[in-house]
Amino acid sequence: MKFKAFLTEHGVNLLERRFLPALDKMGKICHLFLTRGHAIFLHNLLNGDGVQCIAQFRKEALFDDYRISSQNEDRIAFAIDVSLLLRAVRSSVSICTEFGNGPSANRLQIKLVKKLPLNCTQPMPFLTFETKGYKSAVIQHVPISKPLSRAQVLELQTALELAQDIPQTLVQVPDSNQLQNFVERMKQVGDLLNVSISKYGDLHVQISTTLITLGAEFRKLLVIGEQAEAPSDDRNQSAQTRSERAISRGDAQRVQVSVKHFSRSLHCHLAKPDCTFYGIAPHGSCLTVIFQFFIPGTHQTDKSISLHCRLPVLDPGSS
Repeated sequence: MKFKAFLTEHGVNLLERRFLPALDKMGKICHLFLTRGHAIFLHNLLNGDGVQCIAQFRKEALFDDYRISSQNEDRIAFAIDVSLLLRAVRSSVSICTEFGNGPSANRLQIKLVKKLPLNCTQPMPFLTFETKGYKSAVIQHVPISKPLSRAQVLELQTALELAQDIPQTLVQVPDSNQLQNFVERMKQVGDLLNVSISKYGDLHVQISTTLITLGAEFRKLLVIGEQAEAPSDDRNQSAQTRSERAISRGDAQRVQVSVKHFSRSLHCHLAKPDCTFYGIAPHGSCLTVIFQFFIPGTHQTDKSISLHCRLPVLDPGSS
C-alpha cells in the first residue's frame, strides 16, 4: 500500500484557504479516500449520524506526480483529524514562503508512511508532509487511523455512490448570507426546522414552538430539474398556505431537520462556492445542499471539484 504525490500551488490554496477550514467546521474526524483518479473527503458516511459532507477532487485539481498502489484496486482510505491536517498544510505553506526558493520552491510532498512513535512497540501509520526548500527539508507527520480493510473500503464506496443521488428539483439560493443570518436567529428559538421546496422555485424555512412561529420565504428562485408554473390564485395567499397547497398538489416536498445541522452545513461557504442549490431527496429521505464551483474567470462549472451535504431528516416529510 503506497501513496505519494506533490501538492500543487493551486491544490495548496484550495485546501488551506477554502476546503479544509470548511471541513473542519463540519466535524473533527473525516475519512480521506484516495483512488487512481480522485481524492475524496467524507464526513459521516459510515456511521450515518449527523450531516454527511462529501468534497471530491480530481487528482489534477490538487496534485501532480500522483502515485498510488494497493491490493484493493489502488484504493486507500483512512480516518484523519481535519484540524491536524489543516495545521500541517498551513505550517508547510509558511515554511515554503519563508525559506523556499530556487527550482524546488513550494514543492510540498505528501505520502503515507509507517513510523515508530516514542514509547510505542508497533509502527503507526502517518500522512507525512515534506517541505523541500533550497537547502533544507521540514517533515511533519499527521497521525491517521489504520487504513480501512477491503470490506470497509467497499462499504465506503457503496455509501459514496448512494450519496450521489441528486434531488429531482433543486432551487438556487443567491444570498446565503441572508439565509445564514436568519438561521442564526432561529437557533435562539428552537431546535427543529421545517424546510419546504417547490417546483415553482420557492424555498420556505420555518421554526415553531408553542409560543412563536418564525419563518422566511425565498420566492421565484432558479429551478434545476423538475419545475412547474405556480397557480395564479396562490399569489395573494400567505407563505404557509402556498406551501401547504403546493405539497397537497405534489408540487413541493417538506422535511424537518435539526437547526444545528442546517447551520453547520452553511459553514461550507468557507469553501467559497459560486452557487448553492437546495433540494429534497425522493420520499423526503434527506435535505441535500449542492455547492457549485466555476472555472476562475468564467461561468463554466469546474468539474474537477464537487462539494455537497446531506442533512438527516427528523420527520419522514411529505412527498
